[in-house]
Amino acid sequence: MNPISAGGGDSRSFLSVDAARTAILGALTPIAGRERVAVRAALGRVLAEDVIAPYNVPAHDNSAMDGYALRAQDLAADGETALVVVGTAFAGRPFSGIVGPGQALRIMTGATIPQGADTIVVQEVARREHDRVFIPGGQKKGQNLRRAGEDLAEGGIAIAAGKRCGPAELGLIASLGIAEVCVRRKLRVAVMSTGDEIASIGRPLGPGEVYDSNRYTLHGVLTRLGCELLDLGVVADRPDALEEAFREAAQAADVIITSGGVSVGEADFIREMMARMGEVAFWKLAIKPGRPMAFGRIGNAVLFGLPGNPVAVMVTFYQFVQDALLALMGVAPLPPAERFAARAAFSMRKQPGRVEYLRGRLQRDADGVAVALAGAQGSGVLSSMSEADCFVVLAEDCTAVRAGDTVFVQPFHGLV
Repeated sequence: MNPISAGGGDSRSFLSVDAARTAILGALTPIAGRERVAVRAALGRVLAEDVIAPYNVPAHDNSAMDGYALRAQDLAADGETALVVVGTAFAGRPFSGIVGPGQALRIMTGATIPQGADTIVVQEVARREHDRVFIPGGQKKGQNLRRAGEDLAEGGIAIAAGKRCGPAELGLIASLGIAEVCVRRKLRVAVMSTGDEIASIGRPLGPGEVYDSNRYTLHGVLTRLGCELLDLGVVADRPDALEEAFREAAQAADVIITSGGVSVGEADFIREMMARMGEVAFWKLAIKPGRPMAFGRIGNAVLFGLPGNPVAVMVTFYQFVQDALLALMGVAPLPPAERFAARAAFSMRKQPGRVEYLRGRLQRDADGVAVALAGAQGSGVLSSMSEADCFVVLAEDCTAVRAGDTVFVQPFHGLV
């Protein structure tokens, strides 16, 4: 891992958001471990092997609708056609006879298409009188049929390796009669907060102390991702304590995430420790909030040194760390970040040269979609994240936003 930028006092030496993402993802290789798990246990896990269809899905030609199965050649070109109903076919209880000339079969959704029939007419357009059914004109041969293998062909890939299993994937796997799947092992992530001012919850605050919120935020996002967590607690701003924590984390985890200790203060040791024990690729980004963010390695563990401010932790996690963790988990391809245009319901000035992530709330009115700011925008105001449902993303060259301008938003749905 080669250094990319050490940063300097000039904002032009800060690494851009896009360059940082590219550098991070380019330095990562998915973890190799794998295991077999029951289908229910595969939720949120990443498939290590393709799931192969053991048979056609559907296994037989069947009806897509409730209606009548018949022969298209029996239908009149114009007007109604009267046919004799010879029985009923249910899903799981097929009709054993043959649909012959002038005949029709009452059929339910999912039932096997009987021999002789090639068309399904939906019940809503048919008129039934005793044992006869009257079919209107305008029907097409082969309509409302689901062919064997139409969904999945026997021997084909039902779900490709690299897919993260959601509820639909669990159902699809179960529909194939497969009881177990091969998944990548869980990604092991060690988390710690640093700083003598950080206090654990459950005890009174001392002078100048603040409660540790970042470990709880990171616990939430990492648990949602399905990572295996190693919580190292709050580590004091002492080189010996930090070195011991880093050695423990590097031996036990694939990834180490710290919060605090990466800025330019005299007591910020994370960058120095990373450089001495491993490698540092960069630590200054053209972003607000979250400019001081370290990325590197200690031993075989990837390390992310996030800022100490709570909002900056969440911004840098979602913009850089989450995709990196998904890549390490073996997710391929990575889901694209959703963004769309909205009308600004606020005004503000902005410093050029960095991408700024504001916390916003989407609104819909007669003129379309607008976005307002969600409370105070300071990097320590975690309530702005709780009240928001999107990031408002202002580009590097943006210098001001006026009410009514078009801005781009990144919704939390599917991200957070």
